[in-house]
Amino acid sequence: MTATLQHIVPTTDQPTTATATTAPRSTIAERLTGPTVATVRVVVSFLFVLHGAMGLWGAFGGVDGQGGTVVFGSWPGWWGSVIHLVAGVLVGAGLFTRTAALLCSGSMAYAYFTVHQPAALLPIANGGEMAALYSWIYLLIAVLGPGAFALDNLRRRRANR
Repeated sequence: MTATLQHIVPTTDQPTTATATTAPRSTIAERLTGPTVATVRVVVSFLFVLHGAMGLWGAFGGVDGQGGTVVFGSWPGWWGSVIHLVAGVLVGAGLFTRTAALLCSGSMAYAYFTVHQPAALLPIANGGEMAALYSWIYLLIAVLGPGAFALDNLRRRRANR
């Protein structure tokens, strides 16, 4: 019993070393976090990039359903589409993920408060659900990082060599 107790709670005269038997095991949730964040990052970024292509090139029916684009250089439409496209690709690839995700989050928060919120207080009433969701999901990615399968992870490994 004493040996077991010392194994669990080491005394001060006994050095503590982490071994395979004393190291905490990761849970299934911990092992799935990286791939799950990566999957959300890629899917959300893909959808975000499609919005950028719609505004810049009139893809998928364009901004007016007739293949129209936003006016070149116009604020905020054209610049928002550029952010959708460029920052969305960066987040999707996992390159400069935190910075690009923060830019995406901020652009969607700006869109929500300048376009949607003046029409009504709540997103369901003002049509701003997508802007709000994009803003919060990108903020979450900025906080959590890129997860697995990101170019940032490769850059970090090369920098640590």
